[in-house]
Amino acid sequence: MAFELGVGRYDEPPPDRIDDIEALHARGAFRFANQLRAWVEVENGKIVGHGHEGRSLISRTILRFGALIVAFQPTAFPDIRWVAAASDRLVRFIQTAGGRAGVPAPRRVRGRPYFMWERPNVWTTLSLTMRAQGPAIGKLEGASRFPRHWVYDSEGRLVAKSRSMDFTNWYRGAFGRRSPWGDREQVARVMGAESEVERQLSTTIMRGGAKPRLQTLPKQQALVTQGKPGSELYLLLDGVLEVDVDGRCLGQLGPGAVVGERAAVEGGLRTATLRAVTDCRVAVVIADQIDPAAVSRLTELHRREEAP
Repeated sequence: MAFELGVGRYDEPPPDRIDDIEALHARGAFRFANQLRAWVEVENGKIVGHGHEGRSLISRTILRFGALIVAFQPTAFPDIRWVAAASDRLVRFIQTAGGRAGVPAPRRVRGRPYFMWERPNVWTTLSLTMRAQGPAIGKLEGASRFPRHWVYDSEGRLVAKSRSMDFTNWYRGAFGRRSPWGDREQVARVMGAESEVERQLSTTIMRGGAKPRLQTLPKQQALVTQGKPGSELYLLLDGVLEVDVDGRCLGQLGPGAVVGERAAVEGGLRTATLRAVTDCRVAVVIADQIDPAAVSRLTELHRREEAP
């Protein structure tokens, strides 16, 4: 309701690459950031020392009431850091960061007063495994069910996203001790980030002209079926789709993926079956509304049946 009334605002998507996270923070380009940094010292092929660094960053929430702009300051929880494993071969660092959102939200409770105004908890838990020999490996281990969490590597490149959001359960349950600072952690499930072409197309689909049709797809339902005609393009907004060709699973797609373009370019018949692994939400447009050159570039990325 806050968004429909113009009081709240939807955030712009984060960039493909982060070069200066402090500058993004200064202009409020994200709500929460968990920056895990660590180091190891290696001598003669063995780890002889290690250290844990990094920090969390939290931005204000801006609401507009006519000409009046009000900034709500969130509450940061203390960062939780620990070393989960340490030997002369590897060290595994873990860091949890987050806090309470800036704006309180009403939620129902049993008995009097029947509802309360509280700010829900938001967090992420990251791990970083560093070895005496071999690459460092980072992972999103846990996170609140809302909002979308974006994962960047040590070079600042977008590499993954949380695969789905569950606003309802987060809104009802992410309060009090229901967080890593209390007695609750939520396992995070991530998918690889979409391609640069798909990111450009997603902007065109959502903001380029004709308003897309939004469609909800329950788990196990097919979005398109191989061999059937079709002219629509789909932008996966939330959830996971499985790609099947001739009954064989060729992979899974996460939020940000654009699919369905090959039928528009290659004769009008679907070349794969796309089935929902989780509940999904998609934006639907007619392929003719999109730049043909961009659609053709996308087809080169989606020939999964030709891969070994």
